[in-house]
Amino acid sequence: MMNFFPKIIAQAHCDIPCAIYEPTPAKIAAKTVARMIQQLKELELPRDIMDKDSLLQYFNSVARRIKNKEDHAELCKKELEILWSDFFKEEHLEKFPNLHELFWKAVKLCSQNKQEVNETAAKKLLDAVDEIAKIFYEVKNVPERFKSYKEITDKLY
Repeated sequence: MMNFFPKIIAQAHCDIPCAIYEPTPAKIAAKTVARMIQQLKELELPRDIMDKDSLLQYFNSVARRIKNKEDHAELCKKELEILWSDFFKEEHLEKFPNLHELFWKAVKLCSQNKQEVNETAAKKLLDAVDEIAKIFYEVKNVPERFKSYKEITDKLY
Protein backbone atom coordinates (compact mmCIF):
# COMPACT_ATOMS: atom_id res chain seq x y z
CA MET A 1 0.00 0.00 0.00
CA MET A 2 2.81 2.43 0.85
CA ASN A 3 4.26 2.02 -2.65
CA PHE A 4 1.25 3.84 -4.10
CA PHE A 5 1.91 7.06 -2.19
CA PRO A 6 4.68 9.44 -3.19
CA LYS A 7 7.47 10.05 -0.71
CA ILE A 8 7.38 13.52 0.81
CA ILE A 9 10.34 15.00 2.65
CA ALA A 10 9.37 17.68 5.14
CA GLN A 11 11.72 19.99 7.00
CA ALA A 12 10.71 22.32 9.81
CA HIS A 13 11.71 23.64 13.22
CA CYS A 14 9.38 21.24 14.99
CA ASP A 15 7.84 17.83 14.53
CA ILE A 16 5.04 19.35 12.48
CA PRO A 17 6.43 20.67 9.17
CA CYS A 18 5.14 24.24 9.29
CA ALA A 19 8.38 25.59 7.75
CA ILE A 20 8.13 28.79 9.78
CA TYR A 21 11.49 30.16 10.84
CA GLU A 22 12.31 33.63 12.09
CA PRO A 23 15.21 35.18 14.05
CA THR A 24 12.99 37.80 15.73
CA PRO A 25 12.13 35.66 18.81
CA ALA A 26 15.86 35.23 19.48
CA LYS A 27 16.36 39.00 19.24
CA ILE A 28 13.44 39.72 21.57
CA ALA A 29 14.90 37.28 24.09
CA ALA A 30 18.37 38.84 23.76
CA LYS A 31 16.88 42.32 24.19
CA THR A 32 15.14 41.11 27.35
CA VAL A 33 18.46 39.84 28.68
CA ALA A 34 20.05 43.24 28.02
CA ARG A 35 17.11 45.06 29.61
CA MET A 36 17.20 42.91 32.74
CA ILE A 37 20.92 43.62 33.11
CA GLN A 38 20.23 47.34 32.71
CA GLN A 39 17.51 47.19 35.36
CA LEU A 40 19.72 45.21 37.74
CA LYS A 41 22.42 47.85 37.41
CA GLU A 42 19.86 50.58 38.12
CA LEU A 43 18.41 49.00 41.26
CA GLU A 44 19.37 50.89 44.38
CA LEU A 45 20.12 49.28 47.69
CA PRO A 46 17.67 50.16 50.44
CA ARG A 47 18.70 53.23 52.44
CA ASP A 48 18.34 51.30 55.66
CA ILE A 49 19.85 47.87 55.09
CA MET A 50 18.72 46.90 58.58
CA ASP A 51 15.07 47.30 57.51
CA LYS A 52 14.15 43.70 56.80
CA ASP A 53 11.10 44.52 54.65
CA SER A 54 13.05 46.94 52.44
CA LEU A 55 15.89 44.45 52.12
CA LEU A 56 13.52 41.62 51.21
CA GLN A 57 11.84 43.84 48.62
CA TYR A 58 15.25 44.63 47.11
CA PHE A 59 16.28 40.95 47.02
CA ASN A 60 12.92 40.08 45.47
CA SER A 61 13.46 42.69 42.73
CA VAL A 62 16.94 41.34 42.06
CA ALA A 63 15.82 37.70 42.03
CA ARG A 64 12.95 38.37 39.64
CA ARG A 65 15.19 40.16 37.16
CA ILE A 66 17.88 37.48 37.36
CA LYS A 67 15.32 34.75 36.76
CA ASN A 68 13.88 36.64 33.81
CA LYS A 69 17.38 37.25 32.41
CA GLU A 70 18.28 33.57 32.68
CA ASP A 71 14.96 32.38 31.25
CA HIS A 72 15.33 34.65 28.24
CA ALA A 73 18.98 33.73 27.69
CA GLU A 74 17.83 30.10 27.56
CA LEU A 75 14.98 31.02 25.20
CA CYS A 76 17.43 32.87 22.94
CA LYS A 77 19.66 29.81 22.93
CA LYS A 78 16.73 27.57 22.00
CA GLU A 79 15.62 29.85 19.17
CA LEU A 80 19.17 30.06 17.80
CA GLU A 81 19.61 26.29 18.01
CA ILE A 82 16.39 25.80 16.01
CA LEU A 83 17.71 28.05 13.26
CA TRP A 84 21.13 26.41 13.39
CA SER A 85 20.01 22.82 13.33
CA ASP A 86 16.78 22.98 11.36
CA PHE A 87 16.76 25.97 9.02
CA PHE A 88 20.34 26.29 7.80
CA LYS A 89 21.54 23.60 5.43
CA GLU A 90 24.86 22.43 4.06
CA GLU A 91 24.59 24.65 0.99
CA HIS A 92 24.35 27.68 3.29
CA LEU A 93 27.68 26.75 4.84
CA GLU A 94 29.28 26.95 1.42
CA LYS A 95 28.12 30.54 1.03
CA PHE A 96 28.70 31.46 4.70
CA PRO A 97 31.64 29.36 5.90
CA ASN A 98 31.70 31.03 9.34
CA LEU A 99 28.09 30.04 10.08
CA HIS A 100 28.88 27.24 12.53
CA GLU A 101 31.37 29.38 14.43
CA LEU A 102 28.91 32.27 14.54
CA PHE A 103 26.16 30.09 16.01
CA TRP A 104 28.57 28.36 18.40
CA LYS A 105 29.73 31.71 19.76
CA ALA A 106 26.16 33.02 19.99
CA VAL A 107 24.91 30.07 22.05
CA LYS A 108 28.00 30.38 24.26
CA LEU A 109 27.06 34.04 24.78
CA CYS A 110 23.60 32.89 25.86
CA SER A 111 25.25 30.75 28.52
CA GLN A 112 27.55 33.57 29.59
CA ASN A 113 24.57 35.88 29.96
CA LYS A 114 22.86 33.33 32.17
CA GLN A 115 25.93 33.15 34.41
CA GLU A 116 26.81 36.83 34.62
CA VAL A 117 25.39 40.33 34.88
CA ASN A 118 27.53 41.69 32.08
CA GLU A 119 26.45 44.51 29.77
CA THR A 120 29.26 43.77 27.31
CA ALA A 121 28.22 40.13 26.98
CA ALA A 122 24.60 41.20 26.45
CA LYS A 123 25.67 43.61 23.68
CA LYS A 124 27.77 40.89 22.04
CA LEU A 125 24.76 38.56 22.12
CA LEU A 126 22.58 41.18 20.46
CA ASP A 127 25.24 41.73 17.79
CA ALA A 128 25.56 37.97 17.18
CA VAL A 129 21.79 37.55 16.83
CA ASP A 130 21.72 40.45 14.36
CA GLU A 131 24.55 38.93 12.33
CA ILE A 132 22.68 35.62 12.18
CA ALA A 133 19.48 37.44 11.20
CA LYS A 134 21.28 39.23 8.36
CA ILE A 135 22.48 35.90 6.98
CA PHE A 136 19.04 34.36 7.54
CA TYR A 137 17.32 37.00 5.41
CA GLU A 138 19.98 36.67 2.70
CA VAL A 139 19.43 32.92 2.59
CA LYS A 140 15.65 33.49 2.36
CA ASN A 141 16.34 35.85 -0.59
CA VAL A 142 14.74 38.80 1.20
CA PRO A 143 17.73 40.83 2.40
CA GLU A 144 15.56 43.95 2.54
CA ARG A 145 13.67 42.41 5.48
CA PHE A 146 16.80 42.76 7.65
CA LYS A 147 16.32 46.52 7.68
CA SER A 148 12.72 46.12 8.89
CA TYR A 149 13.82 43.55 11.46
CA LYS A 150 16.42 45.99 12.81
CA GLU A 151 14.02 48.94 12.88
CA ILE A 152 11.48 46.98 14.88
CA THR A 153 13.74 45.06 17.25
CA ASP A 154 16.20 47.85 18.02
CA LYS A 155 13.35 49.97 19.39
CA LEU A 156 11.89 47.38 21.75
CA TYR A 157 12.96 49.49 24.73
